[in-house]
Amino acid sequence: MIVADGIYYALALSAGGVLVSWLTRPWFGVPLFILALFCLYFFRNPERAIPPGPVAVAPADGKVVAVKAMEAGATRISIFLNIFDVHVNRAPIAGRIAGVRYQPGRFLVASREEASTLNEQNTVTIEGDGTTVTFSQIAGLIARRVVFWKKPGDHVKTGERVGIIKFGSRADVLLGPEWSIEVAPGDRVSAGSSVIARRKRGI
Repeated sequence: MIVADGIYYALALSAGGVLVSWLTRPWFGVPLFILALFCLYFFRNPERAIPPGPVAVAPADGKVVAVKAMEAGATRISIFLNIFDVHVNRAPIAGRIAGVRYQPGRFLVASREEASTLNEQNTVTIEGDGTTVTFSQIAGLIARRVVFWKKPGDHVKTGERVGIIKFGSRADVLLGPEWSIEVAPGDRVSAGSSVIARRKRGI
């Protein structure tokens, strides 16, 4: 599967390549055809096997760059996406979308710690099964557009596709003390299929 945006970009670049080749020389259009192929690759949207049980899954593909203790026993997991990762985002847990908040901001390199608070982002809160999980789609140096396909009040399943961050970027997940963290900095995760935390028994 390919996100529709990727198809539109690829068609536009291919049309540009044809035009340039016709107006100049055939090989002058080659860079545009290569970019068209890259767009199809970048906007790929693969199927994923969603793990069962009381788990939280990664909302994005990428590398875990931080697992940080926050206030009130919460933990923030930060995932950095490079331009070669799948950029479709997925819901970390099942539940109702309680809120979506857009924050304008800067476009710092997404792997930097301050990107979590200073960069442009969408912050999404999901309530389900007695827990609340918040995750953020964070723009980066190259990614300057975050897209969320759902709206407050919608119900989502664990691992359901919910949005996309275009090009290199970051995703943060905030989990409460009722979760046992299953990842560490340096781990590679896949959206929807990698377990990043499990609910503690009796909580």
